[in-house]
Formats: sequence, structure tokens, C-alpha cells
Amino acid sequence: MSKRDYYEVLGLKKGASADEIKKAYRTKAKELHPDRNADNPKAEDQFKEANEAYEVLKDADKKAAYDRYGHAAFEGGMGGGGRPGGFSGGGQGDFASAFSDVFDDLFGDFMGGQRGGGRQRASRGADLRYNLRVTLEDAFAGLQKTIQVPTSVQCGSCSGSGAEGGAEPTTCPTCSGMGKVRATQGFFTVERTCPTCSGLGQTIKNPCKTCSGAGRVQKERALSVNIPKGVETGTRIRLAGEGEAGLRGGPPGDLYIFIEVAQHELFERDGVHLHCRVPVSMTVAALGGNIEVPTIDGGRSRVAIPAGSQSGRQMRLRSKGMPALRGAGQGDMFIELAVETPVNLTAKQKDLLREFEELSEDNNPESKSFFKSVKGFWDSMKG
Repeated sequence: MSKRDYYEVLGLKKGASADEIKKAYRTKAKELHPDRNADNPKAEDQFKEANEAYEVLKDADKKAAYDRYGHAAFEGGMGGGGRPGGFSGGGQGDFASAFSDVFDDLFGDFMGGQRGGGRQRASRGADLRYNLRVTLEDAFAGLQKTIQVPTSVQCGSCSGSGAEGGAEPTTCPTCSGMGKVRATQGFFTVERTCPTCSGLGQTIKNPCKTCSGAGRVQKERALSVNIPKGVETGTRIRLAGEGEAGLRGGPPGDLYIFIEVAQHELFERDGVHLHCRVPVSMTVAALGGNIEVPTIDGGRSRVAIPAGSQSGRQMRLRSKGMPALRGAGQGDMFIELAVETPVNLTAKQKDLLREFEELSEDNNPESKSFFKSVKGFWDSMKG
């Protein structure tokens, strides 16, 4: 079976320019690539045919011979024998070279790269983290706080370009602006970051003396941060564009502020609710009465203690807790009573307590009988 005309294979007219040939081949390669035509058994042969045509037409000498003699230029002894390129013989290296030309077009979107002049000249700055410790009162009320952040900022001498006097960077001679270099090993092509330009695709002949070509310098910045009401440990606040300056004029990163709320000596936090242990005298717990308890807003609330309250009893003060960070409303405050046993009693106080105990036994015969039984048990054990 005779071969088709190479120009016809690529959909070109004879005498097409190098740019037209390259563009046509990329289009065909995308269209016919076997990975995109799993259901078309003819696609692989057509892909090979397009590759063979491109291998000849992309080379100025081979193209001139083909234009003059056609396919005969590469048959017998005229063209050095064998198929020019393709998947067989000595053409595997040529195919790998040709395939690498369309590699970025086929897979560039997935790899996140850009070709040649489209490569970014500058890289985005890194995001920064700042740990901020606040009190529980600050978390309740919210606050405006100024923080000092050590970071890198755009160099004022070169306006971030990295070049002395604002000169434009030049295309890297090693990677021709690609930012990556390729090494062909048989059928495979290995791609690495260019060691000359560190992947930027450009170099600077006269680096800025202030920033040594980086386009940024180290500096401590003062930033005002708004801490909203209701923050808790782990809350993250993002300040867009306040991170590290980009390399050679690239966009800055972001600053993330992580909140840590310090422990409080009186209150224990549980989400939007607060818990507080309140000491109560024995007489107030027994007879009932009113006490005042501190609140997180700096005030005091009056609480009625029912007669006969025991240690561990909990009481709720509604809307005396923490504000909700996202949404309306406020939590509650729970107080736990801790009945205090009096110490350092005088002789008179001790007599009164003994009298109180005797009266309590008289008022509660069952309790008196119980204690007598216990006393008798211990007396029998001693005997």
C-alpha cells in the first residue's frame, strides 16, 4: 500500500511554513492520540502516520529532500535507509523528541505548567502562620489588636523585579524559557526543574543589589487584626495578601492567624457555655439566701440559693455565657455550689454545733436510731 502525501496527512498544502507544520501536527496529535481514542482501532496507526510525516517535515533538510523527491528520498540509498522516525528501528529517539513537543499541549492543564513565553515570570509568595493568644475576656468582647509579623516584602529599589534599575529579565538560555529541562531515555522523556533559573524561565543579568535579585527583602510589619466575639482555641482568621511577598514581583501569600484562648482562673468554657464553681457557706446552704457571683462581662449576678442545697448542685444563669461566633445568641453560665465546712471554730461555736446536732437528732428519730445502732455495732466489735 502506497504512503499518503505527508502534507495531506497533516492537512497542509505543499510549502507550508515550519510554524504551520508544528501547529497542524499538534492538532492531529491531540485528535488521534490512542489514549483519547480507545474505541477507535485505527487511531494508533493514524497517529503513527502523523508522527512520521512530522518527523520529516519539521527538519529543514528532510523537508527539502521530500519536496524534491517525495517518498523516494528516503527509500533505497538516498535517504540513509529505514523509516524516518516512527516506532521502529532507530527512530524511537526522534519520536520521543516529537512527542515531547506536544506533551505540554496534551497534558499541560493537568500538570499545571505553561509553555515557553507563557510561563509565569514570578512565583506567589508563601502563606504565613501567626499564633495569637488571647484571654477569655477578649474572646467574649472581641478586640482590635496590632501584631508584629516578621515577613518578606517587595523590594523598593527594584519594585519587585529583582533587576538593577528595573531592567527586564531575559529568557533563560538553558531551558529557553520553559522553566524545565528534558532528558530523553529511549521512548521516555524525563522532565526536571531548570537548574539555571530554578523553574522561573528567566534570568537576571544585573541583579538588584538590595535584594540580590529576589525582588523581596525581610522586614517586620505591624498589622491590625480584628478579633471577633466568640473566638475559641483553633479559630483561624485569614488575612488575604498579607503573607510573604512573591518572588520577583509575584503576588503575595496570605496570613493565617490561629487563635488560642488562655485558661481562666474562675470559668471553664464548654463551647458557648461557661461553668463556675461557687463556694457557699453552710448556713446559707442550709437556710437559703442570696449570693452574688462574678460574670465574664466583668459584672456580678445575684443568685437565690434554695434552703437545703447540697454541694454539687448546679444552677443556670441564662445568656451569661459566651457569644456565638457564627450566628446570633449567647450561651449560658452554670454555677456549681460548693458548701464550705467552717474551720477555726471558737468554743462557743463548737457548743452551738453540738447543740444543733442534738436538736437535729431529736427532730429526726429515724436518724437518731440509726446512729445508736452504728454505735452499738462498734461497741460490740471492741468487746
